[in-house]
Amino acid sequence: MGAQLRVYKRRIRSVTATKKITKAMEMIAASRVVKAQRKVTASTPYATELTRAVTAVGTGSNTKHPLTTEAENPTRAAVLLLTSDRGLAGAFNSNAIKAAEQLTDRLEREGKEVDVYIVGRRGVAHYNFRERKISEQWTGFTDAPSYGDAKKVAAPLIEAIEKETADGGVDELHLVYTEFVSMMTQTAVDNRLLPLSLKEVAEESHTKGEILPLYDFEPSAEDVLDALLPRYVESRIYNALLQSAASKHAATRRAMKSATDNAGDLIDTLSRLANAARQAEITQEISEIVGGASALADATAGSDR
Repeated sequence: MGAQLRVYKRRIRSVTATKKITKAMEMIAASRVVKAQRKVTASTPYATELTRAVTAVGTGSNTKHPLTTEAENPTRAAVLLLTSDRGLAGAFNSNAIKAAEQLTDRLEREGKEVDVYIVGRRGVAHYNFRERKISEQWTGFTDAPSYGDAKKVAAPLIEAIEKETADGGVDELHLVYTEFVSMMTQTAVDNRLLPLSLKEVAEESHTKGEILPLYDFEPSAEDVLDALLPRYVESRIYNALLQSAASKHAATRRAMKSATDNAGDLIDTLSRLANAARQAEITQEISEIVGGASALADATAGSDR
């Protein structure tokens, strides 16, 4: 019994130490998600207005441009997958990877060759383990991305969309990331960044009762679109990076809270088992003392006779 009690006490100390770690990680994630959420809120209006500006330019001109013109027979597509550098976030990374794989399968069924670009060590490790080709990869900034990181990610994608497919370029650019809906809800989504669907954006603006602005193009609509192309891609990727970071911190907070609660339940269970083992040990000791005293009394009575 004494050995069993020592085992329970050792496990209680171990789980208690783990509980302290998960509680600390929960508090850190809670503080980070608030900051990330503020950045998402601040960046979203810029990305939205820039999209509306591009839509207005595209609908107001007949210029053929990679930003707004779809290829007649698209053969290549680029998929940018946003994951995190660290785990301990529940199903955050697996959901994003699953969405990217489903998108890739759909594009390949359409007869398109897919180039995969990945942000985050988790996504890179997943593809490397399965020996899948990665066109470009970036790591080390997923917890707190900056606009400079977004520009670094956007550069090869813009270069690929501006090239002809015969020279290694792509006809479409898709983005897979985790959208931050609320502290309890984060959803993996895939959006087509390029070419921009002017009809969908115009219908969305009409549904909201918004009117697209009218522009005079100087020197030309094509020059304006050339200038807006990198800004549009960078702003959308930056907003997606912030959404992904906020979602990751929220998922980590939820996972660590669950781990802390489970550790508390396990400590309660182990404490009850330890108390039962200690009571059994005391009962056994009392029984041994009583048995020894009874045997001694019997032996004394026999000698008196």
